[in-house]
Amino acid sequence: MNETARADAMRPPLLMSVEDHTRLVALAEAAVRRSPLVARLLMEEVDRADVVPAGQMPAGIVTVGSVVEFGEASTGETRRVRVVLPGEADIAAGRISVLSLVGAGLIGLAEGQSIDWPTQDGRIRRLTVLSVDAASSDAAEAGTAAVVT
Repeated sequence: MNETARADAMRPPLLMSVEDHTRLVALAEAAVRRSPLVARLLMEEVDRADVVPAGQMPAGIVTVGSVVEFGEASTGETRRVRVVLPGEADIAAGRISVLSLVGAGLIGLAEGQSIDWPTQDGRIRRLTVLSVDAASSDAAEAGTAAVVT
């Protein structure tokens, strides 16, 4: 088994709506020159995701627009952010782009799932989805600071 196959075998299953899948493929393809690492990782995640109609998406799955609370195992920190399209990203307001490393790593995960995900400097960190709220519009606004748990 090669390294890519081994990494895929260890990654948790993902679920995406048809709409998110279509948007994310287009975003990843458009970002190849500007952000090759994130584009490749996002495309790998999109390619391995199970895709369902939006009306069949269960609660608790990270989608574009979701507010997600996640933890990072190595630091013990938790953050609450909204995963958004690149033009809507604003770190100060708690909105991270799906074309960021963290955004690409969280998309499609369910509450309770963890993924070992690379950082820009090549380290690996474990991200764990603690909660997902698809309904709240401003919930990420107050959660930009990291909180040690």
